[in-house]
Amino acid sequence: MAALLAVPGVGAAAQPIASVAVASVQTSDAATFEGTVEAVRQAVLAAQVPGTVVQLQVKAGDHVRAGQVVARIDARAAEQGAAASAAQASAARASLDVARQELERKRALYARQYIAKAALEAAEGQFRAAQAQHAAQLAQTQAAQAQTGFHVVRAPFDGVIASVQVEQGDMAMPGRPLMTVFDPSSLRVTAAVPAAALTAHAKGAQLRLSGREEAVAPVRVQVLPTIDPATLTQQVRADLPAGLSGIVPGQFARIVLPGAAAVSSAPARVFIPTSAVIRRAELVAVMVLSGQDRPVLRQVRLGPVQGAQVEVLSGLAPGERVVAEPRTAQAKAPAGR
Repeated sequence: MAALLAVPGVGAAAQPIASVAVASVQTSDAATFEGTVEAVRQAVLAAQVPGTVVQLQVKAGDHVRAGQVVARIDARAAEQGAAASAAQASAARASLDVARQELERKRALYARQYIAKAALEAAEGQFRAAQAQHAAQLAQTQAAQAQTGFHVVRAPFDGVIASVQVEQGDMAMPGRPLMTVFDPSSLRVTAAVPAAALTAHAKGAQLRLSGREEAVAPVRVQVLPTIDPATLTQQVRADLPAGLSGIVPGQFARIVLPGAAAVSSAPARVFIPTSAVIRRAELVAVMVLSGQDRPVLRQVRLGPVQGAQVEVLSGLAPGERVVAEPRTAQAKAPAGR
């Protein structure tokens, strides 16, 4: 509990303040659970082949289109290998043409009974071997060409580059992350919520986001079917409506479940009228009425404002009374000695 501070102008012998509107500290019946904004669709782009990063075409915060080139890895060795495979495929094609011509010649000679059947069968075997060699070489060439394509990194979908983990000149290795991209049009809030609080209240969830005074209604709420045995919580995913500006993955958020406070382990939320708040330089306080209805200044820590009410994060307990209009109360109180 915050320390009690003396109120200027209100001495120990001061008379009780009369006719001052007092607001009881109220707790919300809603339970609040801390969560995090995350992208529904997010991808970590990793290298598929080893090589030096020779080109980075994006930086964190850039918007990209699906298929856009975002990085290049040195492909000279792979291109040389592909060229060698293509040359070998051409040689195999030439050998196949020779074997085909030889087979046709042997068939003509055999038809005139100029050669034995064994000679024809040998030519047929050589032709089939040349066919197999050509097919194998073509497959190897295609694989080598596909390998060169792995040296070009492309965006998998329209999105925003969240982070870039490499610099130009770094050595890329298979599996090493290069950058992260997310789709800003599809975001959600994820929070761990006690299973008991989800039995009847998940459908009425509201979202509170940093920098936004008003609550946001999710377009869809998904409760994952498994329970964490260590915390007895379930993961709740609440999809945010499209078009919200200034919301990014990693941002702090809260999921509010109306009527779930009784079954929640989360602390009760305390609200007071905004008119009850006293601000003096860096001091934020309220005037709390003691048992003798004497106002005493007490420092508090405030949360978000909700209309004419403000949440008190620390410094007050449910059931205490505060002066709703402290300036009026001080004006009516007699001066202390």
